[in-house]
Amino acid sequence: MLSDVTVLAAAYSADLALGDPPWLPHPVRGMGLGIAWGERALRRLLPWDRLAGIVLVLLVVGASTWLGWWLTALGGGMAAAVLLFTCLSTRDLARESWQVLKALEADDLPLARQRVGRIVGRDTDQLDRLEIVRATLETIAESTLDGILSPLFYFVVAGAPGAIAYKAINTLDSMIGHRSARYLRFGWAAAALDTGANWLPARWSAVVLTLAAGVCGYSARASWRTAWRDGSHGTVPNAGLPEGALAGALGVRLGGVNRYQGRPVTMPFLGDARRGLEPARIREAIRLLYAASLIGWASATGAVLVKSLPW
Repeated sequence: MLSDVTVLAAAYSADLALGDPPWLPHPVRGMGLGIAWGERALRRLLPWDRLAGIVLVLLVVGASTWLGWWLTALGGGMAAAVLLFTCLSTRDLARESWQVLKALEADDLPLARQRVGRIVGRDTDQLDRLEIVRATLETIAESTLDGILSPLFYFVVAGAPGAIAYKAINTLDSMIGHRSARYLRFGWAAAALDTGANWLPARWSAVVLTLAAGVCGYSARASWRTAWRDGSHGTVPNAGLPEGALAGALGVRLGGVNRYQGRPVTMPFLGDARRGLEPARIREAIRLLYAASLIGWASATGAVLVKSLPW
């Protein structure tokens, strides 16, 4: 059976080489179908939205964890490597962000809006050039947490089943954890569980992104200071830490008014506007993303080596 170190190396290498190939069945797509079907069924069966949402979370996370365990037990380290690979998104995030950058550099604003709409949940049809850059930077920072560091963290804690369980939690939050009239009660458990699951990884992300800032020649001091000054409180304390760290590293200010299905939501400001939100910042953020993912992988590898020691 492959060791956890080998599994980490294989999964991370495959993520950098392949990204999210459309020919590979992706667990998140299956989770999404299950969540959509479960929501329809449970809303009919249970008259209490909050209870229905709790049941859905238990079913989806429980089934995903069991499936991850079963596949790992059946296929060994190879299956574990494939499962972890599907939880990582370094190359895919960099590729999608690069497509936004290319559209902005070509002065094709409609195309840039379309492409940024592939990676953000907010409304994009009215975004101007600066807001497209801001949306891309915020997504790179947040996805560094939930698309790279959190899956690695839970792999260290509980192997491939742990990474898959986290991915189920994150997918639930993405689909039903909204603060809207439809999901305020039904999605309460999904949002609360995602917040709890990301609490420790978010704090690790501040360390990783600060180190990445130093490696890339950006301001590690400003990255660390901004993460904890601006990102550790407010309405999104978990996402705020990596966003604050990135904002400090690049010398930009993130946050402001976002629109979701036409409804404005004001997010706290993060960072100081020492530099403008120009498209070149996206290129810098992609560089920071790769450095952070490498540091995160190396840290996870060190952690599993320490776990394997005969204490």
